Amino acid sequence: MAAGRAGGGTRTVVIGGVPVGLLQDDLLADILTIHFQRSYNHGGDVRQVTFPTRCPGVAFVTFEDPEVVERVLKKDQHLLQDQRLPRPFPLTVTRYCHNAFLWVSCTLSLAVFRDHLSLEDLLEEMQKQNPGLSFGALQPDGQIVVQGSFPELRVLREFLVLKAKSLPEEPQREGKPQQRARRKLQELRGVAEMRNSTRDAQREKQVLVLDTDIYHYVMCFPPRALQGNDVVISGVTDGDITTVSIESAASKAGVLQGLKAKKTIENYSVELQKMLRKERICLKEHGRAEKQRYKQLCRKLKPQYPKVLIIPCDTHIDLVGPSADVFGFTEEVKRHSRDPWEESWDTWQSKTHLKCA
Repeated sequence: MAAGRAGGGTRTVVIGGVPVGLLQDDLLADILTIHFQRSYNHGGDVRQVTFPTRCPGVAFVTFEDPEVVERVLKKDQHLLQDQRLPRPFPLTVTRYCHNAFLWVSCTLSLAVFRDHLSLEDLLEEMQKQNPGLSFGALQPDGQIVVQGSFPELRVLREFLVLKAKSLPEEPQREGKPQQRARRKLQELRGVAEMRNSTRDAQREKQVLVLDTDIYHYVMCFPPRALQGNDVVISGVTDGDITTVSIESAASKAGVLQGLKAKKTIENYSVELQKMLRKERICLKEHGRAEKQRYKQLCRKLKPQYPKVLIIPCDTHIDLVGPSADVFGFTEEVKRHSRDPWEESWDTWQSKTHLKCA
């Protein structure tokens, strides 16, 4: 998930497709600054460029004037061009306030299509059908890095699966040793399936993959359709990705409940993908006492922003929630963290209520 303290809420855009590994990060940040200050890119004065971020190939650009954001978003295509870059790189520009869970990076191998299709033509077709995705350079071995949101990557996956199914099957000639080996493998698979069916006779499992922060948000704020279902939901997290398991009874009704729960979570995650925003409060430079004060401040602000999920860590605090709520929450944290810490909570709360009134 793209997250970073870009600041400026309504003055900030998210930039995807920034080339990684070709130039030094500060040099790329300067090239981005120049690009978004040029008038023919509909740009204006740039206050800050945040690059690199936690998500490879993603940067945040904050303008001095919020009206520049609207102009930049209206431009049909942004091409990052500079004599120090080997070629122009297409950029995707999105409003920071409305999309936070934008980018997942994965490496695809197109080598299976090499004997049947031109990989360059296939890549061009993929780019036309998936304009919201960012594609890296096609490597000689057929691998390519693709970045984008979970829903968009899912559409690309379905496209490639259909493409692979349409390929002509190649006849396989097997001698007797290969036939015996294949029969042995089938027997072993049969034994394994029998063991698995015995072990899982009581439970049925559905699996899907989610952005880790969206998974935490789903678990904290589950949709109503999940309430009352006889399913057990658990997750195994690996960095920004969480593999979610949905277990239900092995009966017909249980299987239907599990499938329904999986579909509900998938649809809910797509909605959250569009509406959630994430902010990070960095605590690396603070001592233990200051870290505790920040965490206490977030807990006291929580009742005013019930839809914000607070994820405290030792080096930072992540805030996940609707765009307006997270923006308001972080602005309150910034404002009150500048106030003297000796000010009592009751005095601060009364000031807040008076201001809101």
